[in-house]
Amino acid sequence: MSKAFVKETDHDDEEEFGAPPIPPGVKNYLTPEGHHRMKTELLNLIDNERPEVVKIVSWAASNGDRSENGDYIYGKRRLREIDRRIRFLTKRLDLAEIVDPTVHFGSDQVFFGAIVEYENQDGDVTSIRIVGVDEFDPLNGKISWIAPVARALTKARVGDTVSLKTPHGVDELTILDVQYPQS
Repeated sequence: MSKAFVKETDHDDEEEFGAPPIPPGVKNYLTPEGHHRMKTELLNLIDNERPEVVKIVSWAASNGDRSENGDYIYGKRRLREIDRRIRFLTKRLDLAEIVDPTVHFGSDQVFFGAIVEYENQDGDVTSIRIVGVDEFDPLNGKISWIAPVARALTKARVGDTVSLKTPHGVDELTILDVQYPQS
């Protein structure tokens, strides 16, 4: 069967880019930085990368036999990848709701965008920032607002102890500090 007749779904795009699906009826919360990064990537794909690949594919197609033309074959493949990423970013940005964490500056309560330092019951201190689904980067301390840790910490205050269910049992987390960007 020709690939032209195979329907690609939204779910396939999300899996390919490692992004968890956004539950139906839920906004795609983003920090202003995350929104700017996604929008910049989308505009770069549309304005720079896609036109460049189209030129290469057009040039390769004009050379004749397309079945053994590597530039044509790989160019078409790259074009499909770019179009898939454009579709993904467009859908995510359409659902986006930008939440500015600076409005909570000076607060000791945990909300979206907060940088939270907490201690678990073993005495390990961890610092995380609660960000949008499309911004999470656990290696750099950024976790999604839908992550279990973020859900447990949300709305708690400095000094509060919250319970977090883990595969190893219940862990008690004590909030040591909450910070928000000033502006």
